[in-house]
Amino acid sequence: MWLRCTSRRLLTPFNRALKHGRLNASSWSGKVAAVMPEAAGFQGVTDRATLQEFSHAHSDSFWAAMANHRLTWTSAYDTVQDCDLRRGKVKWFVGGKLNVSVNCLDRHVLTCPDRVALIWERDEPGAEVKVTYRELLEMTCRLGNLLRRRGVKKGDCVTIYISDALAERIRDANSSTVITVNQGVRGGKMIDLKKTVDAAVDTCPNVRQVFVAMRTETPVVMKDRDVAMEEEMAHEEAVCEPAAMDSEDVLFMLYTSGSTGKPKGLVHTQAGYLLYASLTHKYVFDYHDGDVFGCVADIGWITGHSYCVYGPLANGATTVLFESTPIYPDPGRYWETVQRLQINQFYGAPTAIRLLLKYGDQWVHKYDRSSLKTLGSETGGICIAPRPSDPDAEIVPGMAMRPFFGIKPVLVDNEGEELTSKSASGALCIAQPWPGMARTIHNNHQRFIETYCQPFPGYFFTGDGASRTEEGYYQITGRLDDVINVSGHRIGTAEIEDNHCSAVAESAVIGYTHDIKGQGVYAFVVLKKEADITEPELRQQLKDSVSKSIAKYASPDYIQIAQRLPKTRSGKIMRRVLRNVVERDLEGLGDLSTLDDPTAVQEIIQGHQALCNKQQ
Repeated sequence: MWLRCTSRRLLTPFNRALKHGRLNASSWSGKVAAVMPEAAGFQGVTDRATLQEFSHAHSDSFWAAMANHRLTWTSAYDTVQDCDLRRGKVKWFVGGKLNVSVNCLDRHVLTCPDRVALIWERDEPGAEVKVTYRELLEMTCRLGNLLRRRGVKKGDCVTIYISDALAERIRDANSSTVITVNQGVRGGKMIDLKKTVDAAVDTCPNVRQVFVAMRTETPVVMKDRDVAMEEEMAHEEAVCEPAAMDSEDVLFMLYTSGSTGKPKGLVHTQAGYLLYASLTHKYVFDYHDGDVFGCVADIGWITGHSYCVYGPLANGATTVLFESTPIYPDPGRYWETVQRLQINQFYGAPTAIRLLLKYGDQWVHKYDRSSLKTLGSETGGICIAPRPSDPDAEIVPGMAMRPFFGIKPVLVDNEGEELTSKSASGALCIAQPWPGMARTIHNNHQRFIETYCQPFPGYFFTGDGASRTEEGYYQITGRLDDVINVSGHRIGTAEIEDNHCSAVAESAVIGYTHDIKGQGVYAFVVLKKEADITEPELRQQLKDSVSKSIAKYASPDYIQIAQRLPKTRSGKIMRRVLRNVVERDLEGLGDLSTLDDPTAVQEIIQGHQALCNKQQ
């Protein structure tokens, strides 16, 4: 997720907004410096296209101007970049020092202390909490002072636990401090996070303290290592001297959900990540002072990091932190929130939008969405997107389209040769480093090199396939490792999944072992609530659609209708789990604690068994 350029789909409610031209944008033609002040002084830059060219040809000058204008530095950097993609070496703004909290809080308190920084959209609608920049800075300082008093030093790793498999991550990160809450609240349900932390920390001898905040009034057992966080923060001063951090000091490590095996900790550093999050938040979403920005992603995932927290706060924005689910208390929750909070930019997960498709359009139309200027589906560090562009520039629903400034995508064939024709399809790579990219995998830089740098030497491999149109627009076609080999024909699962009939809300396709074909195609589908179709009719429609658009050999052997698909809290479908069920490897299901609702797996197992019995 962290490296995905953009979603390959913008689905029904978003598509209508796009087709009706409701996405606003500033004009780039003839007055680039008026739209992007950082670009003032760039020779020969007169519009978006020439700015794009400048950002590639003069990368150091471009990124230096961005960094000097958008970030507040404690001391200046010596070198803009020191990168070698062949060796997985990525360093930006070498020698510079800054503090991320100063950039996100202190400098805004000087100019707009009473501006709302955070709107905490609690699980229960209408119970939102607003926090100003002044209040957020004081809270941050109190927590910083508490951590310092309790022995946390510069460079230490602190684990913030919301809801993921924990023990293995703590051990890998060598973390001695954990922060959690007594309970999580989501979709009207209470999640006993403290109990999970206790069980995990019992197997992590390096942990010496656990800070516990109280999200609910439910008391929890406090052990000797536990610290009542709010009580202790109340005793701390509201001023905390910020530390000067090197540009390449670690900002955070974000662990994968573990959906493809052992979790890996992707490392992001201070200056480059903050700059890229700030820049993309400002220009992709056309954010202006006074707007209310609503990213409803899980704050614990990379999209939440970039576009709930770091990007908006670096820009002095008002940002919404969404605690609930898209369907609590009903499927109109997103749009009710838009109406009540007057959200101007809405950024949601494509999986969430697909989920809402099954409930119909009436929930969208029920609420006033006139405050919305921009709609988008999420990724953690936007590299390709329809905006920024001129207001009248074409937008193709569901297509990634235009590279962001400083991003140089290329398509590469199986021999590693760059495809230079306008219309082409291949592996999507990035030809030049950019400041927001991850630096390494914690404790395993070789794995980082092998995964992202070695497949196509000299390029950063995204793991995606893509196509490019005659106009130069990019379309993400899906993960290249999501490929099924049927009788020697290699088929991307995304190609099959795109063949929906009108009754289908979302689907997931996997390959399974087939005695004759090598691999067969097994499809899981979730129907819309109002779907009026028999199972035989559905199966025939889907088979016919795939046969017509791809080939008969790609037609699914099995089509299992499910009420829901197993997903992580970040919305990622756990295809590994689906494969294990179909291959009847239930012992290999592994850790399911990252799932939004683990009971979905049992439903899939029962449905699979019923389908097999029916087709025997």
